[in-house]
Amino acid sequence: MKRTYHGSCHCKTVTFEVDIDLAKGTGKCNCTFCWKQRMWNAGQLEKEDFRLLSGEHRLGDYSKSGDWGEGHHRFCSKCGIATHSHGRIDAIGGDFLSVHLACLDDLPVTELVSAPLHYMDGLHDNWQNPPAETRHL
Repeated sequence: MKRTYHGSCHCKTVTFEVDIDLAKGTGKCNCTFCWKQRMWNAGQLEKEDFRLLSGEHRLGDYSKSGDWGEGHHRFCSKCGIATHSHGRIDAIGGDFLSVHLACLDDLPVTELVSAPLHYMDGLHDNWQNPPAETRHL
């Protein structure tokens, strides 16, 4: 069942609300971008599930394209905290929108750690399977 959470960057310039059903799972990926940020996401959200409330003028966009598709990693240009990502990766079903769970201000830790966790081997474009090693993620 979806629940509305409120999120922000560190300096609170970028704020948003998002409807997430944590029972559908969360994810960690071993691609070079996710690994460097130690990302833990709720992904495959619908566009209407995410509502940017403030900070659009300060929202940076780091984008990268490759054989796997294209991703836009959004972050606050004031404090540098990444808040969400969107783009298209055909191997995971096409268009995607994901939220960085660490940015949710009202997500109880007990709910986070009890949500199903899926690992993705994005480093090898093997998105549907976990990598051989996940302890570092």
